Amino acid sequence: MKLQLWRNATLLLNIDGISILVDPMLGEKGSMGKMPMTENELLNPLVDLPFNKEELSNRLKEIDAVAVTHLHPDHWDSEAVRLLDKNIPIICSDVISDHIAAQGFTNIIAVNNKIQWENIEISTTKGRHGTGEIGEKMGIVNGFVFKKDNKSVYIAGDTIWYDEIAAEIDKHQPQHIIVAGGAATFSVGDPIIMTSEDIVKVCEYTPESAVWVTHLEAVSHCREDRKYIKEKIKENRLEKRCFVLDDGEEAELYF
Repeated sequence: MKLQLWRNATLLLNIDGISILVDPMLGEKGSMGKMPMTENELLNPLVDLPFNKEELSNRLKEIDAVAVTHLHPDHWDSEAVRLLDKNIPIICSDVISDHIAAQGFTNIIAVNNKIQWENIEISTTKGRHGTGEIGEKMGIVNGFVFKKDNKSVYIAGDTIWYDEIAAEIDKHQPQHIIVAGGAATFSVGDPIIMTSEDIVKVCEYTPESAVWVTHLEAVSHCREDRKYIKEKIKENRLEKRCFVLDDGEEAELYF
């Protein structure tokens, strides 16, 4: 399997020649505007994709399916809706399938728990997008586990560390875990995705797994950048199995 980070949570996962684009945010730098419930004036996304429009168009033609964890615009933006082939398979939880269908997509694979697709076992996982009132407002989110031939990758999605993440790890035993770092926080409330402390907890809970950190330096409410998280990884002596991806970076997933 291979993994490439495009930007933020947008990933390309290749499983034995099948290419799955995860959480596409495809708009140009600044196209989303200001982040609500924050005090800064920065326009999101903060950076462009690591390739130009022509290259993006060519890459999208090679995609076999799209997986969407939830509908927040830094995971499913208007440009993704515009650019993606309306007949491409869209893998998502049944909670958001009607919304995506209403946007004109005709080949939706709604997952309630687990399905088989192209000889890949795809399971949805639970997540908690923050705590308290903010967490409630952020709505339902999920992650995915992609498994083939006893090789599994767990994309946790936008979630903090809590007991259910540990339960998902126990259930699926993934060799690779992809988490959303950055400690995104609004003007009130606690972080809505993983802090560096959360990332360390993931590593400590599953010492045999490799952990890949994404969701960094692309949206304005994230409080921790790559440099900071790398320092925390080093402090905890996790460099050999916890990795911070750069935009455009490709990685081979070894099992």
